[in-house]
Amino acid sequence: MANMNKVLIIEDDETVRDVLRSFLGGKGFETTLAENGEAGIEALHAATFDIVLTDLVMPGVSGMDVLKEVMTSKNRAPVIVMTAFGTVQTAVEAMRFGAFDYLTKPFNLEELMMVLEKALSVARLQKENVMLKMQLKKKYNFKGLIGDCSPMQAVYALIEKIADTDSTVLITGESGTGKELIAKTIHYNNASRAGGPFVPLNCGAIPRDLLESELFGHEKGAFTGAINTRLGRFELAQGGTLFLDEVGELDPSLQVKLLRVVQEREFERVGGMKTIKADVRILAATNKDLEQATKDGKFREDLFYRLNVIPLHLPPLRDRVEDIELLTVHFVQEFSHKRKRDPFVFTAEAMDCLMKYRWPGNVRELENLIERLSILVSGKVVNVFDLPDKFHQMSFADVRDRAQASPVVAPSPASSLPRQSSIEFGESGISLNEMVSTMERNLIMQALERAGGVRSKAAQLLSLNRTTLLEKMKKMGIEMQKR
Repeated sequence: MANMNKVLIIEDDETVRDVLRSFLGGKGFETTLAENGEAGIEALHAATFDIVLTDLVMPGVSGMDVLKEVMTSKNRAPVIVMTAFGTVQTAVEAMRFGAFDYLTKPFNLEELMMVLEKALSVARLQKENVMLKMQLKKKYNFKGLIGDCSPMQAVYALIEKIADTDSTVLITGESGTGKELIAKTIHYNNASRAGGPFVPLNCGAIPRDLLESELFGHEKGAFTGAINTRLGRFELAQGGTLFLDEVGELDPSLQVKLLRVVQEREFERVGGMKTIKADVRILAATNKDLEQATKDGKFREDLFYRLNVIPLHLPPLRDRVEDIELLTVHFVQEFSHKRKRDPFVFTAEAMDCLMKYRWPGNVRELENLIERLSILVSGKVVNVFDLPDKFHQMSFADVRDRAQASPVVAPSPASSLPRQSSIEFGESGISLNEMVSTMERNLIMQALERAGGVRSKAAQLLSLNRTTLLEKMKKMGIEMQKR
């Protein structure tokens, strides 16, 4: 039977062993029997089990000894202990040491089945949780970050040095440079905290009067509307990492309270008297110049230096032009997979536009562009005309050079279609937008001329979809007989 759950039964009473083997075998379990604790531990060393069912009181090696062996092994199967009525207190103690549950003899076999199913369900969820954490760690492995330029290589080298520490890190950079991605990478590469939670908080997205409660939690009745006790982000992040994004937006009064937590590693909930220890690593991020803000009296100097133990700056995308093509390929693959479509490529001219653009929204803006193109462009090639207009803003020299260069599509001398006149540059110059529009019209007319007026062929020559070509012709008022 495929995927049969394996159960180890450790019981010194032969009759009970046989009953359990017969019953569980009939329920689809693969059973292994051990007549005492010593044999049970030998079985644990020899094979892997999904669940362990052990008597608690046995001569020599007890059920408690078996439990401790399981708890210290790599494969922690759920342990259910069986005990007589007079030793229930010992069974409760076994649960404190990690047993999943206990059954008092004599017990109903259906009751046993219910406990087994519950234990297997919990074990399955735990395994899925472990797998998810492994996948997250793999996803946020710093070696998988995209970028070959020297500024990003310096960032990766720094992450490798600081990830497995508890030092506070201040991540700086413009909006859209990937500060939260870097924070997650640091968290999931910290051996002692990767298994704990990563809790983000955008300090600029929550009203100031609610931010204190968000950070530290509140007690029931602490203020109007506090109908229940609520845990704050510091408590939710216990054993893991708290990421404070836009930390420069913190109100001065909250800066004082945050400083205390950073220094003393303790806090109280709003309206509470109990001091709570904060076992949390703090990573902060800002797109502001906090050092200048301290000089201007807008941010506490002592808090700045507490957060800025390890500064990590992310360069804007315009300063890492050599990474644009790598990032573009990465996002194309990502969105093509997500939308179950074929990946697309960019023409040399379209990629040139991306490389020359200033990217005020940084990597996030590039990601958004690729997502938009994955929806709107149905073909396998993205050309200049598929990009938003702002990407067409080439320099005057670029336009001049391209206007004087040989046309991409040579006109056919035998064509009866009207030829467009060449562009004349006057002393006062010419509008850049007008120049680009004129060039685009000329290229379309030349392609139509070369294709003998066959629109589908002209679209192919221009690496355009036929529908896109027709829309451009309509917009430019180019009317000719359909062919």
